[in-house]
Parts: sequence; C-alpha cells; structure tokens
Amino acid sequence: MRLFIAIALSEEMRRALGDVQRQMKARGVAGNYTPAENMHLTLAFIGEYPDPDAVPLPPVVPFEIQLDGFGCFGELWWAGLAQCPPLQRYVQALRHALSEEGIPFDRKRFSPHITLLRRGAGVSAIRVPKAGMTVEHVSLMRSDRGMIYTELRQSAPFG
Repeated sequence: MRLFIAIALSEEMRRALGDVQRQMKARGVAGNYTPAENMHLTLAFIGEYPDPDAVPLPPVVPFEIQLDGFGCFGELWWAGLAQCPPLQRYVQALRHALSEEGIPFDRKRFSPHITLLRRGAGVSAIRVPKAGMTVEHVSLMRSDRGMIYTELRQSAPFG
C-alpha cells in the first residue's frame, strides 16, 4: 500500500489555492491541476509499505500555517508556506519516530509546499492570497491509482 503523512487543508486554504489555480488558467496555463479535494501538505512520503498500523503519528501541539509564495520544481508548480518553526519541529519529530520504528520514508529536505499543477509551463506573476489555518492533527494517507487519496487515520490529540 502506498502511504504518506500529510496535513489536510482547511476549506479557507483550498479556496485560496483554487483562486491561484484560476489565475493560472486565466493566463492560459495548461497541465494537470490538483483537484481541491486532493490538496494537502505532505510531511513524509513513505511509499509502498504493508502495515499502516505500524506507522507512528506523534500528537500535534496545535500551530498556525500561512500561505506564502509561489514557485516550481521543474514542471511542478506549488504554493509555499511562511516560515513556521512549530511545523519544522513537528516534521523533525515525525521523521525521527518513523526512523525509530524502521519505517522507510523519502529523506529529502523538507520544503513545505502544496502542489497546484503538474506538467505546466509559462507561469509568472501569480498572487497567492493570504490564508491560513490551525493544524491540530496530521493524517496517514493511502494513495491509490488515479491520485485517489484516502485518510486511514489521524494523530491522537495532544495532551
């Protein structure tokens, strides 16, 4: 089963990101746009792993995240987040917990972003609206063919 750990986005965040996508479409940018229901912030990509119950999800001390910035990795266009030390600390703790349990994950440097478009080109001068949310839990997600994401479970509340 293909797994990843992510923050599900609030409705406010998804609306703001939909606005960014509308700006891109209005400029004639073609590609594979991420549907609103699939938008999330990946914290750790595990990939193929047979036992989702073994995947640790440390509790989250609630913190705020805010949209900030726009960019690309090759043909993948994304919206970024403002600097957030609590998010960075949580990702460190999560990755440590995964390592301690022997759960394999992609160890690339964490660069918080939300994918908006795949295989797109020619994007410039996009304004990312101000939007934010309180993160109170993270989710273990399963990814199935056709980019269908299913939440398997959430982290326990802190405290």
